[in-house]
Amino acid sequence: MKKVLAIGILSVAMFSCKTATNTKNDVPAQIKLKGEWTLTDVKYPSGYKVTSFHVADAKCFEGSQWKFVSNNNSGTITLNNGSGDCPQYNSKIIWNIKQDGAFNLKLIGDDKAKHVTTGYNLTAANITDETFELIDNSTEATIVYSFVKNHK
Repeated sequence: MKKVLAIGILSVAMFSCKTATNTKNDVPAQIKLKGEWTLTDVKYPSGYKVTSFHVADAKCFEGSQWKFVSNNNSGTITLNNGSGDCPQYNSKIIWNIKQDGAFNLKLIGDDKAKHVTTGYNLTAANITDETFELIDNSTEATIVYSFVKNHK
């Protein structure tokens, strides 16, 4: 009986000492992103063909409009090129930034966010009141999306 009790206490002690994972949202960074932004540049190594977010060629995203609402982590993306090989595209999004800089993005369209099981994990970097970058390291080529804040 003493052995069982000792093993139980040891188990509880081990699990209570587990380090916490960094899953909290970075609220100050999310507040900085509040508003409307223009994606001004997409950079990646030459020789690669990049389809961003399974929607269109990465260069079609240049000039796209992004709206981030920080109090409920929603927003929209609008591709307004609609010329050549670039489609017109509009989607609602759900997003957040974690304290470690992880930027999570779901394109939800007209669905509810809980019904969309796929998304994109990027890194938010160089966040200021006027500019920021999203970095996609999910492929062998790093893709950098550069944004500038719109002023009305």
